[in-house]
Amino acid sequence: MLLNYLELFGMECTIFQQETLQGYAGAALIIKPNGKIGETNAKGEAFSLLVEQNKFKALQDSAQDAITSQTMSVRQIPLDYGQGEILLEATFIPFIKRNETNNAYSCLVLLRDLTMENNLRSALIESRQRYKDLIDISSDFAWEVDTKGVFQFVSPKGALGFKADEIIGKNIIDMVIDLEHYDPVPFISEQAVGNVDLWLTAQNNTTACVLVSCMPLYDSHDKWIGVRGVCRDVTIERENEAAVLRARHREYLLNHIVFAMRDVINPLDTINVAAEATIEAMMALGARIYRIDDKGSFFEFTSVGETRSLGGLQTLLDGLGNELTTRDAVLNGNRILYAPLLYRNTVNGAFAIWRHSDDAPWADDDRLLLGDIANQLGIANEQISNHERIVTLSRTDSMTGLLNRRAFIDEELPRRILRLEREDSSAALFYIDMDNFKQVNDVHGHQMGDEAILMLRQLMIANSRPGDVMARLGGDEFALWLDNIPEEIALKRAKAFLNESRKLRQFSGHEDSPLGISVGVAIFYPSNNESLDSLIARADEAMYEVKRNGKGGIRVAPLPRPKSRKKGKK
Repeated sequence: MLLNYLELFGMECTIFQQETLQGYAGAALIIKPNGKIGETNAKGEAFSLLVEQNKFKALQDSAQDAITSQTMSVRQIPLDYGQGEILLEATFIPFIKRNETNNAYSCLVLLRDLTMENNLRSALIESRQRYKDLIDISSDFAWEVDTKGVFQFVSPKGALGFKADEIIGKNIIDMVIDLEHYDPVPFISEQAVGNVDLWLTAQNNTTACVLVSCMPLYDSHDKWIGVRGVCRDVTIERENEAAVLRARHREYLLNHIVFAMRDVINPLDTINVAAEATIEAMMALGARIYRIDDKGSFFEFTSVGETRSLGGLQTLLDGLGNELTTRDAVLNGNRILYAPLLYRNTVNGAFAIWRHSDDAPWADDDRLLLGDIANQLGIANEQISNHERIVTLSRTDSMTGLLNRRAFIDEELPRRILRLEREDSSAALFYIDMDNFKQVNDVHGHQMGDEAILMLRQLMIANSRPGDVMARLGGDEFALWLDNIPEEIALKRAKAFLNESRKLRQFSGHEDSPLGISVGVAIFYPSNNESLDSLIARADEAMYEVKRNGKGGIRVAPLPRPKSRKKGKK
């Protein structure tokens, strides 16, 4: 049938050459069996020149193949024309051309320029790939939902820990955390939404924050049919941002507490100020500060806020050991958070705060903040200890540890006298001087004299009550103050003390000058309106009266004459 067609085509060749070639929209030319160009239309003239110059060998060879095989074929042939390359689609149609002498096959070649179409196709493919790459880079997943929020499409790698086929069919609304906080909800919005943070429930009930951008979808009738968009998982970024904000908040609170502590002059008040500021900053009900005694045990130093029964906390503190971390516990309906106080990595106390057990548990930020505060309190605690040591040194006699003259007369006695005046109660002042003390130093040396003084200190302690006050006024002079005691009892105590003082004789410098004491006793009555200077002077004068009468005795000073109270040392 093809042969008949080719014969028919050959018989009509003249008409074909004149009309068909000229009517073809592209380039058309006839290639003879010898490879030469026969007829051509206007658009094919340029190609015929290339063939005649043997610059389009691929076209000639393909035409010869068609003639030889007598088979029609279509091929894509590139052509480099010096300024670039074009791609041609060539259709080869072999046919028999009749003439007077013989019949011979020729080939009709129809050319179509595919360059622009190929470039457009390549550009489209590249554009699609570029879009896909950008989507993959800029987002964790792309998606499409219907009007109810049901996933119809998810990018192949899946989303939120789910595989793509696991999330298809899920309703995004069921995955949004705190849905009421979003208006509009990006996944079901009928308007474009860009860069909205959304918290979602991910696989295994974890949470994830995604940055959502989306566009609504409409059909050809402008009916809303769903939403399409992309999401980027920003959970780590948001958590890091939140951590930075929490750290800044902790720093702000810590600075507030530290500044409050710095504004306090008295180190003893620093602890209370810090505890009160901590309660406010951490929304606690109360706080308690513990210090460590000489035996290494915790003792309560101060409490602020709402008082609570924290039974069992002492045991927890004793169990701290060398642990330097903040801990929490629930005791007696209280949520307790406690931390050791540190100074140079050594525990010198503890800090505890509490709230109701019905309140929210302590968070990690609370633990960090309390630990930072405890470190500051550890420094403050050490400063208090140093302050106490300095105060002790300034108020006490270095040898005996008893109060010195200034602390006894200027600080201790005025406070006690004010209390006695409020209670309308009497007291007794013993003024004590050692007899023949100089001979001890002269004969035995000052070391023996110091031992004698320490022995007298022990005798004073043994013959006094816990509330009584003792002092070394200087050299071999001492004083003893007894609160709330009538004259007759005071005299009995003085006689007992004098009897015990016989133990001092072992330090005597000479048997004719035994070491002993002389005691002057002055009774204080608030109703006499007596000054402190007068009280001391009476006791001192009574003691010297004993000295003048042979030493080693007791004398009770006569009461002062009633008169208006003069200002004395307070």
